[in-house]
Amino acid sequence: MFTIKNRRIPLLRYWTARYLITLCIGIIIIGLISSLWIRYNTAQKRLDSIKSLAAEVAESSVDAYGSLFIDPGLARDIERSQRFLNLGPDLLLFIVDNKEAIVYSRPGMPPPELLRNITIPAALDEGTQQLGNNPAAKLYIFKKAIKTGQNIIGNIYIIYPVREVNRNPEEIQLLVLMLSGIALLGWIIIYTLTRKLVKPVKDVAEAAKKIVAGNYDLGLDANVKEQEIYELIESFKDMAEKLRQLEVLRTELLAGVTHELKTPVTSISGLIQAVKDGVVSGEEAHEFLEICSSETARLQKMVEDLLDFNSFITGDIKVEKNPYNMNKLVEEISHQWLLTQEDNRIRLKTRVPEQDLVIVTDAMRLQQILYNLLNNAKQALASHGNIEVLLYEQDEGMRIDIKDDGPGIPKDEQEFVFERFFRGRDKKLKLHGLGLGLSFSKMIARALGGDLTLKHSSPEGTTFMLLLKKE
Repeated sequence: MFTIKNRRIPLLRYWTARYLITLCIGIIIIGLISSLWIRYNTAQKRLDSIKSLAAEVAESSVDAYGSLFIDPGLARDIERSQRFLNLGPDLLLFIVDNKEAIVYSRPGMPPPELLRNITIPAALDEGTQQLGNNPAAKLYIFKKAIKTGQNIIGNIYIIYPVREVNRNPEEIQLLVLMLSGIALLGWIIIYTLTRKLVKPVKDVAEAAKKIVAGNYDLGLDANVKEQEIYELIESFKDMAEKLRQLEVLRTELLAGVTHELKTPVTSISGLIQAVKDGVVSGEEAHEFLEICSSETARLQKMVEDLLDFNSFITGDIKVEKNPYNMNKLVEEISHQWLLTQEDNRIRLKTRVPEQDLVIVTDAMRLQQILYNLLNNAKQALASHGNIEVLLYEQDEGMRIDIKDDGPGIPKDEQEFVFERFFRGRDKKLKLHGLGLGLSFSKMIARALGGDLTLKHSSPEGTTFMLLLKKE
C-alpha cells in the first residue's frame, strides 16, 4: 500500500525546504534574542536619559545660598529636555523637600496611593523601583537626591510606565525588516546553491537510466569546479565505459561459446550419422570415429575450462603450497610440455639461475599457468619460431618470463588480454577457444600470492611475466 512515508521527493525541493525551515528557526531565535537585547538596551538608554533629566533638574533646583529653589521656567526646561531626550509625554515629575512634602509636580499631583507605595529610602542619592503586577499598568520610579554639599535638601521623583521603556517602533521595524531581508536572501542563496549542486546529481541519475536502457552515450559534462562532483562524474563515466565493454564482451561470449560448442557437436553428429547410415566403412569409418573422439575431447576440454573457471570464481578451488626447488620445477614443466607437442619446428629454451631457488608454491597450479602461457606462445608463432622460459631471482621472490618471437598482440587489444572471454581478432579467425586461459591464469597467480602481467608486446615478440613472492 502506498503511503506518504514512501513517497519520493525531488532533491531540490527536499533540501531547499529543510534549509528554509532551519533558516527560519535560526532567524526566529535571532529575532527573539535581538528583541530582548533591544528591549534591554532601550530600557538602559531611557534610564540614562531619565538620570540626565533628574541631574539637570536637581542642579537647577538649588539657589546661590544652598536652599531648595523652584525656577519659574522649570516646566519649560523639563518639556524641552523631554523632547530632546525622546522620553515621551507620559512622564510624572515631582520634587519634595527634606520633609517629604511636595513642592513641585508636573503635569499634575501624584495620587496619594502611589506615594504610599514608594519604598526607595530617602537617604539614597539615587534609587529605582517598579510598581504594579499588571504589565499594562506597571510603573517605573527613579529617585534623585538634591544636595548641597553633603546635605540632602530634597528629592526628585520621576514616574513613567514601564511599557514606554520597551516600546520603540523604529527599532522593532528595523529589526523585522532586517530579519526578513536575511531570510529572503538566505532562501535565494540556498535555492541557487542547492540547484547548482542538484544538477550534476540529476544528470548522473538520468545517465543511469540511459545505461539501464542499454544506451552508453551519456553526454555528461565534467566541466565542474567541485572536486567531489568532478570525481563522481568521471567515475560514473569510467563505470559506464567499463559496462559498455563488458556488454560487448558478453555479446561476444554468447556468440563465441555458442559457436565453439556448436562446431564440435555438429561435426560429431554428422560423422556418426555418416557411419551409422553406412555412407563410409572400413578404414574410413575408423578415421571418422577417430575424428569424433578428437572433437569429443576438445568439447570436453572447453566444458572443463568453463567449470574450472566458475569453480575458481566461487572460491571452490584450493591452493596447496609446499616448498619446491624452482630451478628443477620450471625445467620439468617446460620439458613435459615440449614432449606433448607434435610440431618439431617450435624451439623451446629454458634458462634458470646457477643457484637453486626455493619457494613455497603449488606445483600443479604453477604448471597450469606455464602450460597456458606456452600454448599461447605456440599459437602466436603459428608454424615455427622460438619460445624462451626465463627464471630470475628478485628481492621479494622470483620472476618467470615467457617470451616468443611471434608477431605480437595489437596495441588496441593489449589492455583486454586478461579480460574473461576476450579473444583477439586473429584468434577468432584461426583458433577455437573460450578466451578464459589468461584470465584464469592471472587468478591462479594471485591466489599463489603473485601476479601475471603482460610485460611487453610488439611485432618482434611478446613477453608475459609471472611474479611469485616468498613467504
